[in-house]
Amino acid sequence: MDSADYNKQIGDWLAAFENALKQSDINAVTNLFNDDCYWRDLVSFTWNNKTLEGKAQINDMLQSQLANVQPSNWQILGDASHADGVTESFFTFDTGVSRGKGYVRLKDGKCWTLLTTMVELKGHEEKKGTTRPMGAEHGVEKDRLSWAQKRENEVAELGYSEQPYVVIIGGGQGGIALGARLRHLNVPTIIIEKNDRAGDSWRKRYKSLCLHDPIWYDHLPYLPFPDSWPVFSPKDKVGDWLEMYTKVMELNYWSKTECKSANFDEHTGTWTINVIRDGVPVTLRPTQLVLATGMSGKKNVPTFTGQDVFQGEQQHSSEHPGPDAYKDKKVVIIGSNNSAHDIAAALWEVGSDVTMIQRSSTHIAKSDTLMELALGGLYSEEAIANGIDHHTADLIFASVPYKIMHEFHIPVYEEMAERDKDLYDRLRKAGFMLDFGEDGSGLFMKYLRRGSGYYIDVGASELVADGKIKLKSGVEVSELKQNSIAFSDGTELEADLIVYATGYGSMNGWAADLISQEVADKVGKCWGLGSDTRKDPGPWEGEPRNMWKPTQQQNMWFHGGNLHQSRHYSQFLSLQLKARKEGLETPVYALAPVHHLG
Repeated sequence: MDSADYNKQIGDWLAAFENALKQSDINAVTNLFNDDCYWRDLVSFTWNNKTLEGKAQINDMLQSQLANVQPSNWQILGDASHADGVTESFFTFDTGVSRGKGYVRLKDGKCWTLLTTMVELKGHEEKKGTTRPMGAEHGVEKDRLSWAQKRENEVAELGYSEQPYVVIIGGGQGGIALGARLRHLNVPTIIIEKNDRAGDSWRKRYKSLCLHDPIWYDHLPYLPFPDSWPVFSPKDKVGDWLEMYTKVMELNYWSKTECKSANFDEHTGTWTINVIRDGVPVTLRPTQLVLATGMSGKKNVPTFTGQDVFQGEQQHSSEHPGPDAYKDKKVVIIGSNNSAHDIAAALWEVGSDVTMIQRSSTHIAKSDTLMELALGGLYSEEAIANGIDHHTADLIFASVPYKIMHEFHIPVYEEMAERDKDLYDRLRKAGFMLDFGEDGSGLFMKYLRRGSGYYIDVGASELVADGKIKLKSGVEVSELKQNSIAFSDGTELEADLIVYATGYGSMNGWAADLISQEVADKVGKCWGLGSDTRKDPGPWEGEPRNMWKPTQQQNMWFHGGNLHQSRHYSQFLSLQLKARKEGLETPVYALAPVHHLG
């Protein structure tokens, strides 16, 4: 078969699918799917992020949503491809209120996986391309206000004489990306950030911090990084980019502002949010509240006997200023994931005596191997040369259902284990406890399931393998003494500084702090899929818990993740918020129940 045949196969399936939907013949729809099938919908059918697994779940969703959705105009986009018995292609479609884009994979002429995503709301499109604003107004007009004056008026009024529709708590990459999307959709929004400047959440971290993901994976919406931007961005460069972005994208960004409390009025459907802005109390009354406080925001500091006795310094990794003050000092790092390795390597470089305490096993992936094997096909110069920009890559990436995603990853990490066998053997010899995830699916599944348990190696693993970064593994801290740490194996280490590289808690902890524990428990745990693996307890949910979608708390949302997720999912969250602002019907299908409180 040639490409025309594969295009016809996709086109015929889409035509049959559209006809069955138009006839509301749900049995005919499900007959177009394999018994082993998945339909992942991002907002367009469900006003939710929901993966339907199997024909029965597809049937249930369509019984609930089809009459309201009114789908039509299913068209293949570009050319189909075929490999290993699977034919796949992009397509476009309409619903009654939106335009969408999707990706389909067929096996034996029937659907194996289907992705549908909302792209824009009809009548509420972003003003871009041929509809972009004129900007400068030609002609003459008395008492005309300049762009700068209009912008000054907006900044002065929003939050005071005019109330925003959305308030975003957290001005890091997530809040900034979502703020830009909402700006383009003409949704009045204020971003609240406690730091002095946008980008400080990066600038204020340890000096060796950089993006471990390559640049092609990390673009922000609308304004990609320049072609000359480094592959791995240093933290201060990221911070400067975020600060520039808030200015050129005209975001209403309130720095030096701390949220003190938030309360929701069930009767009015609005929030009362009390903040201190540059020392002055301000009360905001938005309709929607988004917590974009980040997966790496609510620090997790363990409690050990003797922490009040220890006479040296104690820091969480998020507070570590860098290595310069600790030359020739004895430093103990509790933890063995990304931050622990980064901080340990930087301390070793300045001459610190540094020991890493590994309490549980860690997945190690060499950066260059990860780039080539796991990301190169979608996010790389090679991918761009093959016509796959980050927009295209995002949809292909999103089209793989979480239920079977590990099956795609296992072969990648098997090859990684073989390619980098020498490093892994040397690490094991040094006593380092290694894993590739409970099912061998490696880094990204660990990230999705628990947000921890891995290190992308940019050099520190060699130091561990060579014994230059000292290691104690498989032990627990018994107690802290005045100048040392005692361990469960009866040994003791002198220490001038203890760094707790012990990760972060669930984002709903911010809801407890800002609103109430009752609301935090009402929405439950954030992140994780319910895979019933370590730190990701079941039952299975199939989408990241509470992220970028409606929660059990009316008008409250969570937004976060890495730069890729901040970019990609801000699109779908912004459309959900815009639809509500415009009074569109948004019947949410299968609002997720709460199984875990934190």
